[in-house]
Order: sequence, then C-alpha cells, then structure tokens
Amino acid sequence: MGKADRDQTIAEKIFSSHSGKNVYAGDFVLANLDLVMAHDTTCAWALEPFYKIAKKVWDKKKIFIPFDHAYPAPNTEMASLQSAIRKFADEQGIPVTTDGVCHQIMSERFINPGNLILGADSHSPTGGGLGALTIGVGSTDAAIAMATGICWFKVPPTVRIEINGKLPKGVFSKDVVLNVAKSIGPDGGNYKVLEYGGETVCSFNVPERLTLTNMSAEMGAKAAIVEPDENTSEYLVKNNRAYKFNKSDLASDKKANYEKIMRFDISSLEPLIAKPPDIDNVAKVSEVEKEKIKLDQIFIGSCTNCRIEDLDIVASIWKNRKLHPGLRVIVTPASKLVYLQALQKGYVKFFMELGAVVTNPGCGPCLGRHQGVLADNEVCVSTSNRNFTGRMGSPKALIYLASPATAAASAITGFITDPRNYLS
Repeated sequence: MGKADRDQTIAEKIFSSHSGKNVYAGDFVLANLDLVMAHDTTCAWALEPFYKIAKKVWDKKKIFIPFDHAYPAPNTEMASLQSAIRKFADEQGIPVTTDGVCHQIMSERFINPGNLILGADSHSPTGGGLGALTIGVGSTDAAIAMATGICWFKVPPTVRIEINGKLPKGVFSKDVVLNVAKSIGPDGGNYKVLEYGGETVCSFNVPERLTLTNMSAEMGAKAAIVEPDENTSEYLVKNNRAYKFNKSDLASDKKANYEKIMRFDISSLEPLIAKPPDIDNVAKVSEVEKEKIKLDQIFIGSCTNCRIEDLDIVASIWKNRKLHPGLRVIVTPASKLVYLQALQKGYVKFFMELGAVVTNPGCGPCLGRHQGVLADNEVCVSTSNRNFTGRMGSPKALIYLASPATAAASAITGFITDPRNYLS
C-alpha cells in the first residue's frame, strides 16, 4: 500500500484538506487557515512583526480580536496595549469583541467541524471539542498568519484516548480529564494531537467536550479533537449556525496510525482535584476533604468551566443553602451569551444575594491580573485549568483545580468538599 493510500486520523485529514495533498504525521505542510485569533495581550505583541511584512490583513473577516484577558483594563499598561490594538483594528476594519473568553466565543460563533484555526493563546486546543483543529501559536506566528492566511506545520502524531463507562454521581467531564492528566502528565502530550473517543465522550455534549480539549493544553498538546457527530450538530443549531459536514471525512479511519492508544474506564471514578503546583498532582476529593483545608477564595469561571451547563450545576448545589461567611466567591461567566442565560434563569440575582461576586464575562482572575488576585498564603479552589506557582497572583498562594460541583460544595463549607452529598 502506498503512502497516499494509507488510512488517516482526523487530524491528518484536516491537514490534508487544508494543504491540498494527503499528509501524515511527520510531514511538513503549508496549510490554508480558516481563522486567526489574537487577544488583548498577544495581538499587541503581534503588531510590530505584522507591519514588517504587510500593511493589510489577508482577510479581515477571518481575523478575530477579543479583549478578554484583562477587560476592562485594570491598569495603564493594559490600557495602552488595548489602545494600540484598537488603532490597528480600526485601521484594518476588524471589530474588537469584548463579549467574553476568546475560546468560548469562537466555539459559539466561529468554529466549524473540519476547520484549521490558529489562536495566539495556549488554550486554543479548546475548539477541538467541535471537531476542528484549533492550534495555539505565539504572537509572531499569528502576525504572519494575519498577513498571509497560511501557516507551516509539522503534522503531529495522534494519541487516541478512549474513555468508556457511565459517569458516577458527582463526577463530571472535569474529573474525567483530570484522571487523564494524572496519567499523561504536564508534558506527555507535547507536540501531539490528543483525540478523545469512546462511549463516554460520545455521550458528552459539546460543552463537556470543550472541557476535555481545553485541559489538553495542560498536557502539552499541540491540539485536541473529538469526532463531530449529532451532538455537534445540535450545538451548532442551538447557536444559530447550522453547518453540514460529512462524518466520514472527519472520523479517523479504522487502520489509522496512532502513536499510542490509552484506555480509561470511568465507571467507578470519584470526584477529583488537582493539588498545587502541578496538573497531574491529582487526588480524590474525598481524601483531600479529610485534611480540612481552609479556603480563602472560590473561582467559578474560565474557558474550562463557566458555561451555562456549569452554572446549572452550581445553582442546584447552592439552592436552599448559604455560602460560607468570609469566603470570597467569584463567578465569571465565560461569555456574554452565558451571562444573559444566567440572568434569564435568575442565577445572577441568586448568586449575588448569596454573597458571590458575579463579574463581567472574560478570563477574570484566572491569570492573576484582576478581579480576584490571590495574596500570600491564600488558598483557592478554581474551576480553571492551571494551578502552577504564581498563576493567580502571589507565588505563595495555593490553587486547587476542580469541577464546578466540587467548587460549589466547597463554597458552602469553606474547605475542600466532596460534592456528592450536595447533589440530588
């Protein structure tokens, strides 16, 4: 069998369709892009290299500029960066979006199955939950892509992650992916595509899949992907952008060449938590609960876990209960759409009357710039994706990563708490 006749993974098929030839892991390609994203930090750093090679972007309709990492600007430095980006955007005829986290908005509005997209942000693999290849790059690569609409790649090998079993009570997609991270580690996915499949993943809706692909960045993945299906179509229709795709074109062939296949049975999985300072420092919440770790802050937000489905879980746990006095509880909806959904369901009023702070949509305190920066020796349970030293402020602070259910239960008790007793 010749190389051109070999079976392909989903990733190889997408690279092939965007480079005009059959390609496989290890091949070098020049590929056409469907979209380029740079946000309120990375876009500012892309301006100088962009103007060295071009005066105009290749296609203003295929450039997306969100202000999300620190918006509204918390200091003069950030205000200056955003001012420079606004000037560039006005000059190029590109609207600036201030409606929430880049990856969430891209999923709601732009990403279609089979797309090849560059994002100047490390969590760009998130979009793979829609069956696309969404790849994170630096500002210089983003500048070149904005000018040309093309990027070169070495096609990454694919690791297949098979997840089977029915979710036990109190276990969510965040717990599932923490279980995967425990096995793979923070660099086990370096320059690889993580392809998620199996009966559990097939049963997940798109928001749950986005949690898997988002957290893949913490394992070093170049990209992550889930085969698009009826759940994908349902999500697209729900977001008013029905999109037809051929499932066989976006499914790995039976004899596709994987670098490795990893299998997980989550039938008896318990709620998990990633202890600082590493993503793979994972333990059962029930075990950590015994330590009675006093908390200073709860953060429910980020591109990992603050969609309306996550807030549904939080609201169900907080119903007819009170939050622990003295505990800072911050809720940051992932997008304007999520905020409006929460508003319509009465969650914003409910959360605020309980004593939580509901911020504008965006990254919030996830990266330690504003809206909940941690002080020395403070402890936070966060639904975000990173718990390394200094991520949310002081290098002496401690960050525990958990599902929205675990975060919500912990907000009631004031220490890390197993959510299973708080779920009906």
